[in-house]
Amino acid sequence: MDLKLKDKVIVVTGGAKGIGKGIVLALAAEGAIPVIVGRKQADNEEVQQAVVAAGGQAFCVEAELTRPEDCERAIADTLTHFGRIDGLVNNAGVNDGVGLEHGSYQQFVDSLHKSLIHYYLLAHHALPALKESKGSIVNISSKTAETGQGNTSAYAAANGGRNALTREWAVELLKYGIRVNAVIVAECYTPLYDRWIKTLPNPEETLAKITDRIPLGQRMTTTEEIADTVAFLLSERSSHTTGQLIYVDGGYVHLDRAID
Repeated sequence: MDLKLKDKVIVVTGGAKGIGKGIVLALAAEGAIPVIVGRKQADNEEVQQAVVAAGGQAFCVEAELTRPEDCERAIADTLTHFGRIDGLVNNAGVNDGVGLEHGSYQQFVDSLHKSLIHYYLLAHHALPALKESKGSIVNISSKTAETGQGNTSAYAAANGGRNALTREWAVELLKYGIRVNAVIVAECYTPLYDRWIKTLPNPEETLAKITDRIPLGQRMTTTEEIADTVAFLLSERSSHTTGQLIYVDGGYVHLDRAID
């Protein structure tokens, strides 16, 4: 299926690693021009080079998204280079373990800057361009907003906020023809996930237990599966879909994990 994304300029935050990288590669394969926004330009350029080597186009912007001025500049640099934005994928964030019992005010607020506030800022600054293009926004979110996890109050709150903003923006932006959806991730093996699992006492045993509890296939979701869903939601092939939270999780959140 042709998603009709050719030459569409789509900003992807956290586009140099994990799920973001998968999204960048999927969009480039569809002929879109992903804008890779990440904190390390060397990592951004590595993904850009991979896109170019495969015959595609990409642009990259170095930005620390916990700084509001960098959020604004990332959009400004994109518009200076291309003069348009056709889509935004809010993806960057980190499950940083800021809990209730052992957290603090400053840790909680800092964590929200890492995983939620830049979602608002990127969308706010990109909105004039998205209104012109009647573009689309996709927010990447996590199961933690619904299932909890333990010792991750700030990240769970950020994902609850991501889901709420998805529905809120879908309503607010109806009049502009801008669609807003979210993809909810449960268990997807990324470099950040690998780093987290290795902090646990018995990482291999824990990983096996988690994998066994994923209903569909007892396996992790791949970054490619998430990326393909994102590409579809950005495309006109999903032209009547907005305000949706779409779970690409092998049934992890909504199916009984005690199924034989």
